[in-house]
Formats: sequence, structure tokens, C-alpha cells
Amino acid sequence: MRTSDCDILFVPGYQNSGPDHWQSRWQQRLSTARRVEMPDWEQPMLTEWTEALVSAVHIATKPVVLVAHSLGSLCVVHAAPALGKQVVGAVLVCPPSEGSLLDIASIDLRFARVPRAPLPFKSVLVASSNDPYCPLIEAEEWAAAWGADILNAGESGHINTDSGHGPWPEGLMSFAGFMGKL
Repeated sequence: MRTSDCDILFVPGYQNSGPDHWQSRWQQRLSTARRVEMPDWEQPMLTEWTEALVSAVHIATKPVVLVAHSLGSLCVVHAAPALGKQVVGAVLVCPPSEGSLLDIASIDLRFARVPRAPLPFKSVLVASSNDPYCPLIEAEEWAAAWGADILNAGESGHINTDSGHGPWPEGLMSFAGFMGKL
């Protein structure tokens, strides 16, 4: 599938993705991309976030591909049963572990009850072997439960600006490969 054949929805995590984050850079480069705007980036509430995602998917005019990072990845997994057949694929980058979510008081604890059901669309989970927010073994277990392919990005931290991933060209190449399989 070509990017022009779908609506690409970026789903950032806690506190949004700043202008130097790879999600923001990719969004600028992809003509059919837009960001799912959450009601509150600083105090994420599961119901509000999943409703915002479901709404964004339902107003899309083409098949939807989701590109999520961190807490945004968990939002996708929680919302999956309500997204319908319009979502054809999802790239889930560095979802945080349940334990790491419990350390952030401003995040709704319901995010930490991560569903283990298979996702109803093709997906890939991109994980790092030294992500401070999620051990690789937990990411691998989630990928297996969700029916997602796993892509080990090596020692890449949380794959965000703090870990040196502004443009993240390797990720963009992997995204292109994923799109080619849809």
C-alpha cells in the first residue's frame, strides 16, 4: 500500500511529541498524515484518549494506518475493539511496561491494564533492548499476544528525542517496508 492510499494517524504518547520527535518529522513529510489530538497530553485518561482515537479513525476517508509511540501504542491496543475494519495496520513503537506506568501519577492507571487479545489488524511492535520504560522481554510477550510482528531496534532507548531519535531514518525505512506488506 502506498502512503497516498491511506490516512496515516500519528498517536503520540504522554506529553505529546515535540517538533524534533520522529513522529512530528514524519508527519510533516507524509501528505496524508495527521496527528490524533488528545484532550489532555499531561494527564492522560484512558476513556478520553480511546474516544479521541476512535473518533479520528471514524472520520478518516481512506483505510487507516496508525503510527503510535509509547502511551499512544497502549491507547491503540485499548481502542482496537472499537476501531472497526477501517484500520488496516499499526506500527506500535516502545509501549511502556505496566510497571513503568504505575510510577507516573498523572497517567490514568487503567492504561496499565494492558489487553492481551490479538489485534484485528496487521501490526508491528518496535522495541528497544535498553528501553528504560519497557524490558524487551515484556515487549516480545505483548507482540506475541497481540499477533504483532516484533522488530528489535537494538540499543535505541525509548526511541524518542532524548535517545537521539529525531528524524529516525531507520524507522522510516521499516515503516515503508510495513506499508509494502499491507
